[in-house]
Amino acid sequence: METKRQQQIFWIILKDGPIGISSILSQLPERISTPTLNRDLLTLKQNGFILTKGNGPTTRYEIDQTGIISAEINVDEYFDIEIDQRKIIEKYNSSIIEKLGASQLFTSQEIDQLNKWTTQYHDKTKCLSEFEYRKEFERLMIELSWKSSQIEGNTYNLLDTEQLLKFNIKSEGHSLEEATMLLNHKAAINYTHEHKVIFRDLTLTQIVDIHTLLTKELGISKLLRNRLVRITGTRYTPPDNQFVIEEGINKMCQFVNSIENPFEKALRLILLISYLQPFDDGNKRTARLVGNAMLMSYDLCPLSYRSVTPAVYKKSLLLFYELNNVRAFKKIFIEQYQFAVENYF
Repeated sequence: METKRQQQIFWIILKDGPIGISSILSQLPERISTPTLNRDLLTLKQNGFILTKGNGPTTRYEIDQTGIISAEINVDEYFDIEIDQRKIIEKYNSSIIEKLGASQLFTSQEIDQLNKWTTQYHDKTKCLSEFEYRKEFERLMIELSWKSSQIEGNTYNLLDTEQLLKFNIKSEGHSLEEATMLLNHKAAINYTHEHKVIFRDLTLTQIVDIHTLLTKELGISKLLRNRLVRITGTRYTPPDNQFVIEEGINKMCQFVNSIENPFEKALRLILLISYLQPFDDGNKRTARLVGNAMLMSYDLCPLSYRSVTPAVYKKSLLLFYELNNVRAFKKIFIEQYQFAVENYF
């Protein structure tokens, strides 16, 4: 959106639409004329952010569900709205893959910047001996295992995680389940790294394999889910039919495999696997590792997510669940790629 005022108008329509022009005017923090508002509304419509219903005095404005994919939304303001008051897409959007495929998720400027960081990553790694590379990858593996588990509620700190994953020393005051989650991350991350070449052509079987490694001995079914699940903090409900889930995963794999840019592939995988919630548990951690597997298959730097807080991560995902908006999570992805390139190897 071009101006701050247009962002404010978009927010009002997102929160209260379908809404008439007089109601929009009354909620704007600055006084503007009706012709000025009409020009802003026309710009928002032409750019694909809003739709109109009716004509003349009865015209109402609402959000265009395609344009909202890339819209700039203030995450904190959005989640200040109570869960039952937010206007969301409550059910799984079966056209989400086509919807995300309508355009590139990254701008050309963002791709250029990601490619520059990739050059930096390649310059750093080609100077390392095999031993040095393994040590750095081990550090990334430990920090990714810790952060990914922390996002899922694991209470191990980073130093205790290092003791566990390097020396198999379990920390007192923590459950066996927490230790198992971390050890499973180690196994799954090392597996995707050692077999990275196979992940360029992604399949359902490969996703199931990663999930199986991540959830070993945690009492979580290896099969695709065939029951309803609820997600804390949102009214969005993913599909509860195993055949719909399988179709969605296969469709996602087919589409992602047809894309050339690996960053586009990885971002879509993380978002769509999380959105589909194909398993009874372990979906977000599976999505993170599948996304990294795709990056590594193209010799790109994997993400550790070390510097993102669980709350920011979860809110950005919930925004995708509820509105299919990718912008907040894309920001995390870009920042974490830069962080990984600058802090590892």
